[in-house]
Amino acid sequence: MTGTLPAGRPARGTAGEPAEAFRTAMSALAAPVTLVTCYDDQGVPRGLTASAVAFLSLDPPLFLVCLDRRSRTHDALTGAAAFTVHLLAPGDEHLVGSFTRPAEERFEGMALVPDPHPAPVLRDAALTLRCLRHDLLEGGNHTILVGRVTGVDGEPARAGGLLWHRRGFAHARRP
Repeated sequence: MTGTLPAGRPARGTAGEPAEAFRTAMSALAAPVTLVTCYDDQGVPRGLTASAVAFLSLDPPLFLVCLDRRSRTHDALTGAAAFTVHLLAPGDEHLVGSFTRPAEERFEGMALVPDPHPAPVLRDAALTLRCLRHDLLEGGNHTILVGRVTGVDGEPARAGGLLWHRRGFAHARRP
């Protein structure tokens, strides 16, 4: 695809490269870093990192997470009746590091909060949204998991400031 951008600069990418050009363009969009957890059908904790997340509705309270269908955790999350979204703060990068390990090893050394919610809650996360699965939608090569928020815990003033920007961590802080 070729063309001209409004500023007069040529668009990058050709008919064979639109996905990579789009990926590069989206790296400029700062996105929150979250961890999404559930228990699989065997009761084993599962989880992944997600940056394609968003508030959806206040009434009812809904939150969405976009899940890559190629993820080894996709089926566990889409099959679970409940999940937890952990909004991270600057300084929580170590939690993300644990989730870069193979799926079966991600919870090694992770402290979980004893909680009646039917999905794992990480003790060290700045803020947690406890969700029940509300809907699943198709979105290209992703599944959009919509959760009805049933509980919130943590420090909203500290949370959400860990971002993924230009393929690396960034921090959003308010004075």
